[in-house]
Amino acid sequence: MALYNCRMNDQLIQAAHTLTHEQLIEDKGAFFSSILGTFNHLIIGDLIWLLRFSKHSNRYQSLSELSELPYPSSLDEILFNQFEDLIDVRQRLDRTILHWLNKEAQECDFHKTMSYSNSLGERSTREFSELVSHLFNHQTHHRGQLSTLFNQLRIDIGSTDFLLDIPDLNQHR
Repeated sequence: MALYNCRMNDQLIQAAHTLTHEQLIEDKGAFFSSILGTFNHLIIGDLIWLLRFSKHSNRYQSLSELSELPYPSSLDEILFNQFEDLIDVRQRLDRTILHWLNKEAQECDFHKTMSYSNSLGERSTREFSELVSHLFNHQTHHRGQLSTLFNQLRIDIGSTDFLLDIPDLNQHR
């Protein structure tokens, strides 16, 4: 899922490079208003969850380092007004997710529960593996919204199928 996440974010960034700043900030009637607003929300969701995850294990040093990034005060905040600044953070988050899952996370981590407080201060305890699934599902959901916004502008972002990232075992024989 982390590799799929990287591929899809790269495809969306490439599509966004074809737009002007005015097109990126134009209110499209989307849940987070604009293309830039939706990109910002994806970063906000990742920051919130990854910083929560950083407390799940003291091995998650790469996630702890994300605390130096701006922390959102709301889910619809525009943390990055300029797309180039947003790209740098998006790519850093994607590299961090890959590093965390490949180098710091261990199988046993996913079989534990994690307690956290949501943005309203409500406490929850949930299966950690399900929370990580939620991180990726949330990204996919909002990238689907971006895909629609680009489609309305007649911009093809390429294939969004996760199937492309699943190795075909027949081709490895």
